[in-house]
Amino acid sequence: MNKEVINSDYVIVGAGFFGSVLAERIATILNKTVTVLEQRNHIGGNCYSEIHQETGIEFHKYGTHIFHTSNKEVWDYITQFTSFNAYYHQVLTVFKDKVYQMPINLETINSFYQVNLKPFEVDDFLFKEKAKEHYETPNNFEEQAINFVGRPLYEAFLKGYTKKQWGKDPKEIPASILNRLPFRKNYNESYFFDTWQGIPKDGYTSIFDKLLSNKNIEVKLNTDFFEVRKNISPKSVLIYSGPIDRLFDYKFGDLEWRTLRFEEEIKLVEDFQGTSVMNYADEQFPYTRIHEPRHLHPERAYSSNKTLIIKEYSKKDYRNDPFYPIGGEKNREIFNRYQTEAKHQNIIIGGRLADYKYYDMHHTIERALELFKTKILK
Repeated sequence: MNKEVINSDYVIVGAGFFGSVLAERIATILNKTVTVLEQRNHIGGNCYSEIHQETGIEFHKYGTHIFHTSNKEVWDYITQFTSFNAYYHQVLTVFKDKVYQMPINLETINSFYQVNLKPFEVDDFLFKEKAKEHYETPNNFEEQAINFVGRPLYEAFLKGYTKKQWGKDPKEIPASILNRLPFRKNYNESYFFDTWQGIPKDGYTSIFDKLLSNKNIEVKLNTDFFEVRKNISPKSVLIYSGPIDRLFDYKFGDLEWRTLRFEEEIKLVEDFQGTSVMNYADEQFPYTRIHEPRHLHPERAYSSNKTLIIKEYSKKDYRNDPFYPIGGEKNREIFNRYQTEAKHQNIIIGGRLADYKYYDMHHTIERALELFKTKILK
């Protein structure tokens, strides 16, 4: 084990957006020294992007990330470090060998039911569908989804995909998960309604290069915080963005997490699926979706005779490499105990893994900026 003493003013665990934004603010505004500890061999967390060697296509190593926000403070901050292209995010889904719009919109409904509804007719149509099965107090994802769109649309587009994504029967998943799903009664195909959206023109990794470029910041890659923890000076302020249950050695039990794995394939065609993300709703497909990253940068000239696709698989992962929290009452009770424990110690925590919240990128940046103002800059 490395015995080097780490005695920076601040020690930050994790080089994703939460840790990198805080490192930049502390180094720039306070002119304090920061050491960032990153377990992986790269900065950027799950937002890391790189160039695929064989195709030259820039891809997001941990799944497609679309930046979007309506928070002007977040937008003004992040655009100091990058400019964004005009990418407009649309998601499609395959069900029984047919492609539909996702999230569910008027085109999805008309195509699925083989009707020709107008927007003002959707409510009455779905009211009749939902009246066939209704739950006064929905207790889980399935009941909430049936109340939301009716059983036929739920069975087609939500049930199988959700089961694959979360590794659980939808009856065992909290109803609140459905809150992340948009729904349209018109032909709007945008997945987001935010004021700003796009992909960084130079990729995500370039943002982190700039965030962490201050001379007051030292980044240690391939460094496990738990292996060097004893080497950190007691005078250093510790900021932790890893899994909160691991921070306390799982003393109150394991929180439930999902993680992802990816399989890359090269296809000898210019365009394989015509969009950046294609969902697969049928359970017969073991993957949840296929990414084709060439579509994220329409402003770039990529090869016309080959393309990169990436199949995404979801699986349980309670300790090794958690991506996002499953949630639910049981997990909330465990998390609350860890959160209480953290308040009794001189540790600042935050980010998706430490807060056990399904943050998008803009939420993570917002959380870091707010924490800087309220807990550090005081």
